[in-house]
Amino acid sequence: MKARVAILIACLVLGAVPAFAHHSVSMYDMAHPTTVVGVVTKVEWTNPHAYLDIDVKNAKGEIEHWAIEIDSPNFLKHNGWTSTTVKPGDTITCTGGRAKSGALTMRCTTVKLATGEELRS
Repeated sequence: MKARVAILIACLVLGAVPAFAHHSVSMYDMAHPTTVVGVVTKVEWTNPHAYLDIDVKNAKGEIEHWAIEIDSPNFLKHNGWTSTTVKPGDTITCTGGRAKSGALTMRCTTVKLATGEELRS
């Protein structure tokens, strides 16, 4: 009987390991929000996170290609998103934590659409 309980506990613990595989946002500077405005070039509606590629005009007028990480499609749906809320060609404003490395990537927490609507991401 004790062996069965031990095996059951081991199976439950090992079965829960994938739940801990989710990565953190530690690579992003969430304490100092950054805002970028750009034109969407690509939307990836995938798990565990959706991604937006946007072209942003920098202070010199040059185009920078930013990779924007947003939440999972399931979370986004609960916050009013659909897979077509943001489409290539749309101008959006993203606010969130920029990569600490300085790379042109961010973990976006809010997206403002051209209509003025703000969505949590």
